[in-house]
Amino acid sequence: MFRPAVALTISCEDKERLQQLIRAGKTPQRVALRARIVLAAAEGRPNSTIAKALKITRPTVLLWRARFQNFGLPGLLKDAKRPGRIRKATTEPIKNAIFALLHSPPSQHNINRTSWRLADIRQCLLAQGISVSRASISRIVRAAGYTWNMATEVLTSHDPEYQEKLERIKSVLSTLRENDRFCSIDEYGPFAVKMRGGMRLVGPGEHPHVPQFQKSKGSLIVTAALELSRNQVTHFYSKAKNTTEMIRLLEVLLEKYKGCDTLYLSWDAASWHASEALYKKVESINTPDLWSSAHAPHVELIPLPSSAQYLNVIESVFSGMAKAIIHNSDYQSVEEAMAPIDRHFLERNDYFEKNPKSVLVQRECLFRG
Repeated sequence: MFRPAVALTISCEDKERLQQLIRAGKTPQRVALRARIVLAAAEGRPNSTIAKALKITRPTVLLWRARFQNFGLPGLLKDAKRPGRIRKATTEPIKNAIFALLHSPPSQHNINRTSWRLADIRQCLLAQGISVSRASISRIVRAAGYTWNMATEVLTSHDPEYQEKLERIKSVLSTLRENDRFCSIDEYGPFAVKMRGGMRLVGPGEHPHVPQFQKSKGSLIVTAALELSRNQVTHFYSKAKNTTEMIRLLEVLLEKYKGCDTLYLSWDAASWHASEALYKKVESINTPDLWSSAHAPHVELIPLPSSAQYLNVIESVFSGMAKAIIHNSDYQSVEEAMAPIDRHFLERNDYFEKNPKSVLVQRECLFRG
């Protein structure tokens, strides 16, 4: 015999409050759903009809009807919890077993990996007769402060005099006077003049490509010096990386900074940067006769530690030039490639003349050691 659904009895005050919960924009979705269940039950609708209309299960409808009937409106605002339930992952024996695994390499447990995965930890625990889910393992590991992290490659140098050389550079930069100049020197290249790839903005369906095999149209070496206090670049093109080109750059800088007191030159530990011919040239420049006749600055060489190219400030300038001028290029000749490089440094120097920004303010970051 069919029995009609028994309507849930609620007061007018509770009904109004339930309707307000549904209308309020800040009410949690789960609480609004419970209010709809109770209101529908108050209208006498069958539990199965309510469940179908709200796309929930019939036991859920029965649960919140009973909660309201036993505890009133406050019963809908609290989440139902099973009394006395203890998470398996909170037990100390399971925690101890997990951390014992983490403190040993996977290879020790016949797992051909160098780092642990949740699946591997669970597999080892099952072998020990401990059944626990990967979700529970993850909760324990994260609660203890463990995280999955990628190892960072640290820049290092094997120079035994690394700290001494670094301290000298920092000392010079921190006491640089108004009429002194500090130049960071290096070469870019040689690089082939050919079609090059790079990051670019493309339209829908466009897929840029670069041929794997190309005929070079020539090659270039850019020799340059970055003066740190005024952020100015002096550059020219070289046929090779050798002492002759370094002496040529030295002469260019002496002419450019004529009248200055001291010219500091800093470069990496390449052999042509520390040749006997170069040091003899510097000694001849530093004679008192040349100072008085040519107004040349006193020259001091401050080599960087070996294998520490990351300390050479001009590398960042070369990186910006390459991104703007070399990447995505397809120059047809060496001369065609030189023109935009010249313009890049010209515009860069002009910008920092009008908007002074010394590279020296970054020295603590660049030479922090």
